[in-house]
Amino acid sequence: MFTGIITDIGRVGSVRPPSEDRLEDLRVEIETGFDLDEVEIGASICCSGVCLTVVEKLAAKQSVGNQFAVEISGESLSQTTLGSWGVGTSVNLERSLKVGDELGGHFVFGHVDGLASVVDVQPDGGSERWVFAAPTELMSFIAAKGSVALDGVSLTVNTVEENRFGINLISHTRTATTFGQRKIGDHINLEIDMLARYVRRSMGDFSR
Repeated sequence: MFTGIITDIGRVGSVRPPSEDRLEDLRVEIETGFDLDEVEIGASICCSGVCLTVVEKLAAKQSVGNQFAVEISGESLSQTTLGSWGVGTSVNLERSLKVGDELGGHFVFGHVDGLASVVDVQPDGGSERWVFAAPTELMSFIAAKGSVALDGVSLTVNTVEENRFGINLISHTRTATTFGQRKIGDHINLEIDMLARYVRRSMGDFSR
């Protein structure tokens, strides 16, 4: 479980596709500023909104910092943007929540529900108003003043209209996450608020 508060922007150091002669998943090594002595093998790290398991730790060498390796299943590749990762891709990183930690965002599980796309970015005072298009089947879970996780970032929804919703990004969020590198047309990993999911189910909708 996570909070949607990004604590590091990692960088993809290598990508190894699955081998044809044996069953395996896509392996990605991610460079990070985290102290990996504090990260156990098998620990969960939220990587741009996707909960992934650390399978190996690699010590820093020359110009490459500490890296951890993850393996990404075909299911995750089909539901997220991770299949587009290449060497140099920036990744929002958050370590899993510990009991007693400050909950600065909202409960994020790292289970991506679908992809949103950036359709508009406009100045709005000292911040920016971003508008996203989302799959129609997910829009009923998105409400004004509710929460969503976009590429792992906890954000508050300001407006909802048909299949679009808007949020405001302050300058800190743009610089402390990969949003500073996003542009119109980009796809973003979207996780709806878990509370909205269960409220919807309690009302008799068993589709999700």
